Amino acid sequence: MINVLIAEDQAIVRNGLKMIIEQDKEIKVVAEAADGKVVLELVKSHHVDLILMDVRMPVMDGLEATKRIRAEYPSIKILILTTFNDEEYAIKAFREGANGFLLKSADGVSLINSIKSCLAGGMSIHDDVAAKVMPKLLKENKPVKQTDLIDILTDREIEIVQHVGLGKTNKEIAGELFLSVGTVKNQLTQILQKLDLRDRTQLAIFAVKNDLI
Repeated sequence: MINVLIAEDQAIVRNGLKMIIEQDKEIKVVAEAADGKVVLELVKSHHVDLILMDVRMPVMDGLEATKRIRAEYPSIKILILTTFNDEEYAIKAFREGANGFLLKSADGVSLINSIKSCLAGGMSIHDDVAAKVMPKLLKENKPVKQTDLIDILTDREIEIVQHVGLGKTNKEIAGELFLSVGTVKNQLTQILQKLDLRDRTQLAIFAVKNDLI
């Protein structure tokens, strides 16, 4: 069961989101919050796998809440859900450690798929946002020469980076490389440490920028 916390300041929107995602029997809404400060309190008393995080909320906005959750609870996935098709919001969200960025104009199927993708280790970005955001995110990452990359990573690690760059989940990578999901997770941790990258999002950008896909 996927335990979700909905952070959204409008009650009618929270109720609508809950109805949509709980149509999937694998997802359960375990808590709701109207601002980021309440989110920080709720994660202390609830087992939460993923937070559906609005950006604009009173008291503490979604970006600040994302930053604090990522620092204190790195295992919790965060999917930003907003009405604002603003590339600056998206860039800030990924800088703070968000695992996905989806517009509220998305349909229910896309929302559920994005939740599951984030939980599986994928990176979900709304198509309209990705076209604007990816070029800027790519410019922010320090390039590493291909020869240096070969020295830093093993052949197997490079294969994993390539798959991450293609947006594949840990399960998909494990299946294609004939590894266990646990092994893929461990190797990803080692890769991030070697490259001094924070998360899977930065690794995917790294793969694109270094022509690995």
